[in-house]
Amino acid sequence: MSADPDEREWADLARLLGRDRLADLFSRPAVPPPDWEPVFVLEGRQLVWTGAPAAETAVNSGDVVELGAESVPGMLDLVARTQPGPFWPRTRELGAYLGVFEDGALVAMAGERLRPPGWTEISAVCTAPEARGRGHAARLVSALVARIVARGERPFLHVAEANTGAIALYERLGFETRGPVTFRGFRTP
Repeated sequence: MSADPDEREWADLARLLGRDRLADLFSRPAVPPPDWEPVFVLEGRQLVWTGAPAAETAVNSGDVVELGAESVPGMLDLVARTQPGPFWPRTRELGAYLGVFEDGALVAMAGERLRPPGWTEISAVCTAPEARGRGHAARLVSALVARIVARGERPFLHVAEANTGAIALYERLGFETRGPVTFRGFRTP
């Protein structure tokens, strides 16, 4: 969309998304028409990987597995319980998603989403409450960083400003803040 979208652009976006769908206006100040229902506003930040060696630790962990189509029900359940941000039934098709299982249940995952030239976004980093504190997120993010860097790309990610534990983890893994972002969600008419 343009910086100042007109009525036609809003109509095109609504048609593209479909009725009663979520539009995430990521760091866009444009205000949609009044029949678009506001859903959320969340302050966050974008972090980029600096190339620090800390991000390559624990990559060879045997419990990290690639998630396929058969894992989607478990992925959706984990997302519903942890709310890492937008994740839909076909989101895993955007890139590699990795997970950790305990007793046959998916308890942690992270994956790739947006891929602007030369970059890959790490997304949907989440761990079930009962499995936190075991290093799953660090292993998953580290494994993704290694894959992304091996392709000659640079990892980046987004996090809610209030998620101070995740921010501290990402900084330990070699990420640094690039700048603030605002997540704004609206439901289409």
